[in-house]
Amino acid sequence: MLKEMDLLVESEGAQVVMLEEEGLPPCLIQKSDGATLYATRDLAAAFYRKNQYHFDKAIYVVGSEQSLQFKQLKLVLKKAGVEWADDIIHTPFGMMLKNGKKMSTRKGRVILLEEVLNEAIDLARKIIEDKNPYLENKEEIAKQVGIGAVVFHDLKHYRTNDVEFSLESMLNFDGETGPYLQYTHVRCHSLMRKANYTSPTENVTLDEAEAWPIIVLLGEFNDVVRNAWKEFDPSRIARYALDLARAFNQYYANVRILSDEKQQEPRLNMVYAVAIVLEESLRLLNIRAPKQM
Repeated sequence: MLKEMDLLVESEGAQVVMLEEEGLPPCLIQKSDGATLYATRDLAAAFYRKNQYHFDKAIYVVGSEQSLQFKQLKLVLKKAGVEWADDIIHTPFGMMLKNGKKMSTRKGRVILLEEVLNEAIDLARKIIEDKNPYLENKEEIAKQVGIGAVVFHDLKHYRTNDVEFSLESMLNFDGETGPYLQYTHVRCHSLMRKANYTSPTENVTLDEAEAWPIIVLLGEFNDVVRNAWKEFDPSRIARYALDLARAFNQYYANVRILSDEKQQEPRLNMVYAVAIVLEESLRLLNIRAPKQM
């Protein structure tokens, strides 16, 4: 197709599409020995996916180092008159670092995901054993906490930022971590169990200045999710959940939630809302939210 449209130019025996007017280097389509390249296969794959799946948008989640390649891909499609060229979207992400260095299979600086998850589960199991040795379903909860810690550590960073790998910081129950959110969710359910609370039964007013930061954050949840979707940025949900958990834990530290009979129900209504929003935030990040830990 590119040849028929006179878009291919020979350069030192290779076939390229010139992108000089767009401020980019030529897109190499075929090497001088006739071999194809990533760009060639990406072009073919784009047409196949459009014909096969009739996509509205094709989102390529590929490392930031490939940004030039995807800019060239879109421009070549535009030069070819493809109407859906702008529906090709590159969603780049940063590198995973170990001691400040890029993980690399060729240089032997790599940790397999299975090993990471197993180590995270083992460490979570030890922490849970120390905190709550009589907890039921410890093994299942250790899996939820360990795997959730790894997932959250990745997703809490803006996707183009590089991420430093540290298993110990991932499983810190007091830091900006998945276990911190899960533990806050558990705290909410513990309060509701103590009060035999199941769900809101009527509209009641919570007139406390201490609760206002939480109420404001709860009202922002829909917008946060919508913006995360628009910008392909799960870190928005992760950072929001951390803000909500911090606000709730500060309230928990300053207010004896179950001590005032008149205020108990409206307070628990808010606790219930926090638990729901935290659980949904974690679910959107593909992380489980246990009710006990």
